Amino acid sequence: MHRNFTSHLHDAILRTKTPVLVGLDPRAASLPQGLLADPDIASFAEQAKAFETFCRGVIDVVAPLVPAVKPQAAFFEELGPLGMFVLADTILYARERGLIVILDGKRNDIGSTAAAYARAYLGQASPWKADALTVSPYLGDDSLEPFVDVATERGSGVYVLVKTSNPGGKLFQDRLIDGRPLYRHVGDYVESLSVKSAGHTGYGPIGAVVGATYPEQLAELRSAMPRTPLLIPGFGTQGGTARDVAPAFDDEGLGAIVNNSRGIIFAHSRPEYKDKFGDARWQDAVEAATQDMIAELRAETPAGKL
Repeated sequence: MHRNFTSHLHDAILRTKTPVLVGLDPRAASLPQGLLADPDIASFAEQAKAFETFCRGVIDVVAPLVPAVKPQAAFFEELGPLGMFVLADTILYARERGLIVILDGKRNDIGSTAAAYARAYLGQASPWKADALTVSPYLGDDSLEPFVDVATERGSGVYVLVKTSNPGGKLFQDRLIDGRPLYRHVGDYVESLSVKSAGHTGYGPIGAVVGATYPEQLAELRSAMPRTPLLIPGFGTQGGTARDVAPAFDDEGLGAIVNNSRGIIFAHSRPEYKDKFGDARWQDAVEAATQDMIAELRAETPAGKL
């Protein structure tokens, strides 16, 4: 039996004194000038090389500052096999630098296929070696059980999509079933899974993705899911603020991690950092944006108690 994933994550959060999660979403058109000559005509090989350099550069900056990173698989998959080699390199490099890696792949299927996804991605025994994986719940309980089993066996984590940050999520997630929105039914099931395998932290390894862009529902779900660790997207570029995510934390400042992707990794192009740093000092812009987010969460949420 491996150590509970959430215990590992909480130790990293306490060590760095912040719940900031940095998303690695490399996009050719947004890279700092100098990493890629011309994004419009660059080959897949050239883009892959630039992504590798960029992701390693981001990791070098944030590794001493935050507990975890979240590579978004889609941006690597877009480049085909070469991109997947870079994704593998990014995961391994982040782990070498002491970061927890949550792979944002939103995978799932039924039965043996779900088990194959779980074995492929989760834990040191897997070829991808992710510490945790995002998963879709809408194929039902028999599609989630294999992920729970593998995560428990390998000391890994799973984050189930419950209330996503995108505006269109409400089309299905807010539909009323037996008088309650669908996201509440999903949340209740995820909470039951996490309770079964909760460690000494009080949280289990089966978490929920709940967006910062719906602060009222975030507070509602934290109350309804007290033993479930939360992964919160939507901070920054999508409009979520530190005050919006404050209800996600327990009294000790634990229980949640808050993701920021574009707002950190492409900070060199944001107005508040562009004139000071620009493309030439893009890593300094990444550091400044990370430190600013850390300070915001400390000032406006219970994470200030870490």
